Amino acid sequence: MAVLNDCILNNQEIDLKIRRIAYQIYESNVNFEDVVLAGIYDNGYILAKKIKHELEKISDLKTILCSVKINKKNPEKSITTSLEPFQYKNKSLVLIDDVLNSGTTLIYGVKHFLETPLTQFKTAVLVNRNHKKYPVKADFKGISLSTSLNEHVNVILRDDKSRVDLT
Repeated sequence: MAVLNDCILNNQEIDLKIRRIAYQIYESNVNFEDVVLAGIYDNGYILAKKIKHELEKISDLKTILCSVKINKKNPEKSITTSLEPFQYKNKSLVLIDDVLNSGTTLIYGVKHFLETPLTQFKTAVLVNRNHKKYPVKADFKGISLSTSLNEHVNVILRDDKSRVDLT
């Protein structure tokens, strides 16, 4: 039996969601000089870069990119970041991922950054699902989906061929 992919967001719709998230981040950081966009590798980091690009178009807010590597199968293992803690200490930070499903990846990412004092801490995702096993939420989200546990959200982030599919 063939598996059908239902396109939830096309490239243009993703661009609009990213622009809206960028405006929301800007609004929540208007009183800060800079903000750290910490993207969970791989798709969360790509999303963070796209948000950074939009923020640079709409504001003079200095954006600092940070890559966050989490073992998604074993998130309690060590987490590595492209920035040292002193580089984001006492700054506003937004932890970014592509999909919030069970909340496991995001909660371990939050835990990692809570070990360093921050001025403000927010989370952003492109797709928010409703199957959380941890009490974590996205402050900024592109779209919220009510899906079954059997369904899978596939996010492809490419320059002009981005899409979100439900399989």
